[in-house]
Amino acid sequence: MSGNKKSQYDALFSGVIGQDYEMLNMICPLATEMSRLVGAAVTEYPARSADKLKIVELGGGTGITTLSILTAREAAIVISIDNEPTMQNQAKNHLKKWADKERLFFCSDDALTALENMATDSVDIVASAYTLHNFQNTYRQRVIGEIFRVLKPGGQLINGDRYALDDVSIHTRVVQREMEGYFKILTEANKLDLLESWVIHILNDESEDHIMRESLSLNQLKEVGFSQVSLSHRMEANALVTAIKPAQ
Repeated sequence: MSGNKKSQYDALFSGVIGQDYEMLNMICPLATEMSRLVGAAVTEYPARSADKLKIVELGGGTGITTLSILTAREAAIVISIDNEPTMQNQAKNHLKKWADKERLFFCSDDALTALENMATDSVDIVASAYTLHNFQNTYRQRVIGEIFRVLKPGGQLINGDRYALDDVSIHTRVVQREMEGYFKILTEANKLDLLESWVIHILNDESEDHIMRESLSLNQLKEVGFSQVSLSHRMEANALVTAIKPAQ
């Protein structure tokens, strides 16, 4: 991505999302980069008809990845799912323009319930950033099965997320460096309450019932039935994973 392109994105996100984007970009710039990469992958998805793409976003949060998806594809309708009302209300405020144009719809169910209520073979893309790793392993397995079911043949999963390195010792060092960065930035900014929240969150991410180890996660997708499973854009503990539901 060129520096000019990134500047345009930063200007767009900071203008629409405001302080939410600026804070996340300060604390974890790799997360904002992953949101952009999710949008870039949506751009590359091959349209198979003149109909608008139906895109389901899991874990819309305050709307940072949602905006990346919306700006990536004009001919698309996005259903953003998030059962945290405080976060989703911010997204509704940030992205009102797209909702008014009926390009964006919100669902306040949890991910599994929302997917279970969708028809089989009805969605072109399921996209997400930093949501699947928050799920407990058993719940995540069920969500992945439902993602596969609702996707159309040829549909795609696009997930930018925390994928732990297979080498545990290397991954541990990566996470240690990440947490050192949080301490440095947030103590200098005198945001100790936010630091506490991030430390607790990372510890939860790294717990055995949550962690998404790279090889196991990719095999999980293949076992459900996905093909062309690919991990790219590895940035420390972060990576972009894409997978295709085979055409029938």
